[in-house]
Amino acid sequence: MTVKVSIATVSILREGLAHGRGVKYKRLADALEKSIGEGLIEPGSKLPPHRLLADSLGVTIGTISRAYGELERVGLVVARVGDGTYVRQRGMERLRDSGFRNVSEEPQPFFDMSRNQPIPGRESALLGQSLQTLANDAQTLQMISGYTADSGLPRHRAAGAQWLRHQAFVPGAEQVICVNGGQHGLLCVLMALLKPGDTLVTEHLTYPGLISVARMLGIKLIGVGMDDEGLLPQALSDVCQQHRVAALYCTPTIQNPTAAVMSVPRRQAIVDVCRQHNLLIIEDEAHAVLAQQRPLPLSHFAPERAVLIGSLSKAVSAGLRVGYLHAPLALIGRLNAAVRGTCWMANPLAMELATQWIENASAQHLLAQQIAEITRRKALVSGLLQGLAYKTHAHSPHFWIEVPEPWRASQIAAELKHNNYLVATAEAFAVGHAAVPQFIRASVCHSTVDDQLLIDGFAALAGALRGTE
Repeated sequence: MTVKVSIATVSILREGLAHGRGVKYKRLADALEKSIGEGLIEPGSKLPPHRLLADSLGVTIGTISRAYGELERVGLVVARVGDGTYVRQRGMERLRDSGFRNVSEEPQPFFDMSRNQPIPGRESALLGQSLQTLANDAQTLQMISGYTADSGLPRHRAAGAQWLRHQAFVPGAEQVICVNGGQHGLLCVLMALLKPGDTLVTEHLTYPGLISVARMLGIKLIGVGMDDEGLLPQALSDVCQQHRVAALYCTPTIQNPTAAVMSVPRRQAIVDVCRQHNLLIIEDEAHAVLAQQRPLPLSHFAPERAVLIGSLSKAVSAGLRVGYLHAPLALIGRLNAAVRGTCWMANPLAMELATQWIENASAQHLLAQQIAEITRRKALVSGLLQGLAYKTHAHSPHFWIEVPEPWRASQIAAELKHNNYLVATAEAFAVGHAAVPQFIRASVCHSTVDDQLLIDGFAALAGALRGTE
């Protein structure tokens, strides 16, 4: 941010305060909106920090926050955690920016390559069969029709332990807590084990759901440097020496959005840093189950300080909302309290269905079908990306594609959106002060059964990228 931009913005806002209508924050928001629309404040510009602007205008920091929040709500600016507030690139505005979304709010004509979701398979037919079978099991229906323990029924916890098991990592059921999906599990972990004002470190590019939850809970996020394997141990150590850090959140396997997978030596090095600085480890394995040959989880290397979040959402069924936490016994009571405080207990009906599927191997069959369909779809479109720089994993549902210089990912996304295709840019995943890389995440997970629509979507993406060279 140049001094000239800051001075100009202050001048614009002073004029808005003096002659605008309504409460102060609305006058400020209206003045900024008008200046952005007229091009006086250029797309990509960083707006002045809250405190600097408040001092310059003689208003409270809260007034500035509300003005910036109003602009973010209507999609004119984007707030990057730990970095500031920026004017959106042209073509990227939307009527309402509600942050992290699990379902696209765009009209159906758009072909959505921006989200990772399970590809529809046999789960709906299996669900019908399972419900019919359950309807004739009076004893089980009685058991799940009332309140259960906040950590879940013993059989449901045992099924969760079975689902999370991988090679030499063998969870005990007493260390497993049932939750309503991975996102609920993440909320419970942050509520139970961190407090407002605590600092949580994560990858410089991370899961948007984490950013949303941390913001709601008042937890500070710091982004840490990455390479092709994911989180850098030395970068993590450097941050811990400069800040008082409470915990680390990371995705060691099929990282979102880069699709990176940490090697065993990298995992051991990360654990060493966490032990040295006494960090809690929060490990997200939502996509990891898609990589059957993955390394052992961090929870295997640091069982005394790691909480693992797993779910069925990316591999079996998103609608069931079934997830599991695996944690040291010393933390189970606090995590149970968070479950109790948010929803009292995980949904026993969904847990019973998931338990049946895990016990009779239906979940594993659905997982295998998911992996096979991801592989098939990626084979259909990978040739279209030939000559472009991208990263992926064999079983990752998305490609992480570099945008050729001098163009920006937001420009490519805007061009594609104009042609009814949606993709995600690195900006949605960015945390901290580092420059946001010019990459696009494109997924093969759209619910369409028409291969041609998928091919057309990736052809349009490849064409937009090549057209900038």
